[in-house]
Amino acid sequence: MSACPDRLLLLHGLSDGELDAANTLAIETHLRSCEGCAAEYERITALRARIARAGVRYPAPESLGRAIGQAIAPLPPAPSLQRGWVGTATGALGGLAAGIALMLAWPSRQPGADALPSELVADHVRSLLAGHLTDVQTSDQHLVKPWFNGRIDFAPAVPELSADGFPLAGGRLDYVDGRTVAAIVYHRRLHSINLFVWPFSGDAPSGVSVRHDDGFNLVHWAQGGLGYWAVSDLNTKELLQFQQSFASRSIG
Repeated sequence: MSACPDRLLLLHGLSDGELDAANTLAIETHLRSCEGCAAEYERITALRARIARAGVRYPAPESLGRAIGQAIAPLPPAPSLQRGWVGTATGALGGLAAGIALMLAWPSRQPGADALPSELVADHVRSLLAGHLTDVQTSDQHLVKPWFNGRIDFAPAVPELSADGFPLAGGRLDYVDGRTVAAIVYHRRLHSINLFVWPFSGDAPSGVSVRHDDGFNLVHWAQGGLGYWAVSDLNTKELLQFQQSFASRSIG
């Protein structure tokens, strides 16, 4: 039995660790019911193992590295350009001075609350690109919540929200604002939601706030002494639905 043609790219992506959590879950579910794809995945995995063995890879000679370095080395300026070096340098210095003056006059982005949404969005994107969406990958809330025990000094709620359309995918540890935090991952169709959680050190905010940063939406609230930041490319309406579902099922 041959593999499904429309699943071949996903099989290779799974073997290379390049899929996000949603596609990983989808192809792993498919593998449990398709003998052809399961056999093809085993073949791909076995081939990768053989290629990775010592003596199979061919080390590049040192001469190749030197040749590449020489090829990309910057070329010296032409004589005609050297004659105009003084004028060019003067113009460059003038442009640099103008740029510095503009930077000093333009309001800079201060660290703290205003910088935090951008940091959270960067962590969200990094988890997707690096294929490190979860450290513990499971839809069982009774496995995710205990996994955090001993790894962080607080106990985040991990409700199962699949009945509301937000299935649990797992959790991981992340580093935000100078401390280790919990990141609980949920899905909404093909969208991933990173829910960053850590205790408040000051006054907790009241109500729910919505932010937008670099094309992503963030929803922030506090509950039970913990602060929550939900980050996703999901639309604001559905992200607020996620917040309401999480908050209501975390009580008690």
